[in-house]
Amino acid sequence: SFVMSNSFTNQVLAQIELWTKKGQHGVGVTVLPKKLDEAVAEAHLDHLGVKLTKLSDDQAGYL
Repeated sequence: SFVMSNSFTNQVLAQIELWTKKGQHGVGVTVLPKKLDEAVAEAHLDHLGVKLTKLSDDQAGYL
């Protein structure tokens, strides 16, 4: 299912992060980088029929 795919993708990316950066995370609860959540979301955009675009300079300036 879609929810399971998101969950498993999130878990795999978290495991890769922790494995490739051994010693950088202490024992206990670790807050992982936001980029991992963004990668999971980006990987599932097609399923939702979403096309991600970049802000124009005018739009970015407004924010």
